[in-house]
Amino acid sequence: MPFVLPDAKRVHPVTLPDGLVHDGTVFLTTVIDQPNIEVGKFTYASDFDPPPADGWAARLAPYHFPTSEGRLIIGKFCQIAHGVRFITAAANHAYAGLTSFPFGIFTLDQEPFTQPDSRDTRIGHDVWLGYGAIICPGVSIGNGVIIGAGSVVRSDIPDYAIVAGNPAQVVKMRLSSADIDRMNRLAWWSWPPNQIARARDALEAGDLQGLEVLAP
Repeated sequence: MPFVLPDAKRVHPVTLPDGLVHDGTVFLTTVIDQPNIEVGKFTYASDFDPPPADGWAARLAPYHFPTSEGRLIIGKFCQIAHGVRFITAAANHAYAGLTSFPFGIFTLDQEPFTQPDSRDTRIGHDVWLGYGAIICPGVSIGNGVIIGAGSVVRSDIPDYAIVAGNPAQVVKMRLSSADIDRMNRLAWWSWPPNQIARARDALEAGDLQGLEVLAP
């Protein structure tokens, strides 16, 4: 039977060998509906203690409220492991003065509290974020990146890098510069689902030439 991608509108896309649905894995587009969070199709998150369906945004980005300035943008086909947290710009305090204490959030008789940091946090396509990784405010993570378990990402990460540590550092590059350019031009994550399904073998085998042949 030919391989087909799971229905992108399915909340829980993983069915275990015993036929039970794995409640701890969700396609995020089905459970996050927050104006300042954008998630691409087929991006999933897994959690051993999953929140209610409407609690995934708060679980993954606990300081990123619907009224927060700045966006959290996550690409397509990303894989988000248990314990990953996005600490977005809304979590930052102003510290240019003599204190970092946010007096403004407690004073109801003054002008509304002004968020001192409103940068976007951007995650590319086909990014694997390992167990317990922390993504700090305002960073940009490229396509095809692998974030090692427990990493703290404090600065931008280039396409197809493998990073680990605190602060996260590039351990190695997955592809050459020329092949990274080829992959970004192909942008397989934006192909129609049936063509992505046909390209599974080439993707898993690292067959870039074969992937190019299958491009729409």
